[in-house]
Amino acid sequence: MIKYLALLRYNRNLRILTSIQMICYFGMWFSHTGIFTLLIDLKAPVWALTLAATMAFIPNVFLAPINGIIIDKFNPKPMMIFLMFIETVSVLMLVFIDDLSLLWFLFVLIFVRMGVGVTYFQTEMSLLPNLLSKKNLKLANEIHSIIWAASYTAGMGIAGVFIHCFGVKEAFLFDFALYIFGMFLLTKLNIPNIVKTKTQKAFLMMKEGLKYIKNNPLIVHLILLHSFVGITAYDNLIALMASYQYKEILSASLIIGFMNMARALSLVVGPIMLSKFINTKTLFWLFIGEFLGIGLWAILQFNYYLGLIGLIAAGFCTSSLWSFTFTMLQNSCDKKFYGRVIAYKDMVYFIISAFVSLAIGAAYELGISLMAITFSMGSAFLIGAFYYKFVYEKYKL
Repeated sequence: MIKYLALLRYNRNLRILTSIQMICYFGMWFSHTGIFTLLIDLKAPVWALTLAATMAFIPNVFLAPINGIIIDKFNPKPMMIFLMFIETVSVLMLVFIDDLSLLWFLFVLIFVRMGVGVTYFQTEMSLLPNLLSKKNLKLANEIHSIIWAASYTAGMGIAGVFIHCFGVKEAFLFDFALYIFGMFLLTKLNIPNIVKTKTQKAFLMMKEGLKYIKNNPLIVHLILLHSFVGITAYDNLIALMASYQYKEILSASLIIGFMNMARALSLVVGPIMLSKFINTKTLFWLFIGEFLGIGLWAILQFNYYLGLIGLIAAGFCTSSLWSFTFTMLQNSCDKKFYGRVIAYKDMVYFIISAFVSLAIGAAYELGISLMAITFSMGSAFLIGAFYYKFVYEKYKL
């Protein structure tokens, strides 16, 4: 923990970016919990819950090639301010959703918000290698995953109680206010001049980026390994549990909030405890740990309270898997192609997440139990472990 604090103390730009992450991620979970609580309160069908979860991933599948070009072409600070402004407006518009007839508008807002949100994230992640050494980049990625998880833990837990006490619209307005403050902090960012490719045509940049990835098979493997974390897209699974399996226990907002809080708690603790042990030799065991954790959750979820323990186990290795595979990708990539490589990485990641969200809804409609669905998701990490072993031995990582 001391090394994280030292890096933040002596790097002003990282400190500002981290503060924005903490504030905006915290607020984001108020809207996230609010959307699913609203759908459940409006008695939305399973397909609507499934589509709401999937819409968080779909825009990034289609926008990734364009995002990569934009990131590599334009200066980051003005673009990040513009993207956060669009995201802030989309949050405010959520207060007008009060009927199932406006589902189309809700899906549009989710699409827009997630599209610009991921473009912002990709811009930030492409910026960090220009600001930090390789050693500090690993720490910065770990800080990001810890901040995300800490905000997730606090946001989900408090959001559930907040919505239960005050209402869904108030949660949307609170998120909006936090984003306004985040934009103010963003204006304080002081980024050095970064040479960008401004004269090259977009199509040629896209072609060049794809050619670079094709000619570097290790990058392809690292993109695929990182995308395994996309399988942990539990939003639809948790919403279905709140709607059906646990509906008699607590209100929907509290069930969703407490379940995500339990999951996020382990996302915070995991990287702090595992950081000193993570390297290319031990990554195999992180995949195995993720498989065992999700498997334990599948076994324990017959009971809501035991299921919370299972969720903690399911999330323990997730942040470390995300941050370390991401760092490996960043360190293996030419700086000229950061934006495009990260964008294509996100495209593959979100294809996996979107597929998982759709598959959860389809499998449940077919009568497959939530326990079986959960266990099948965990089993994918067993495949990931041996896939990584193959990559490790082939490229002598």
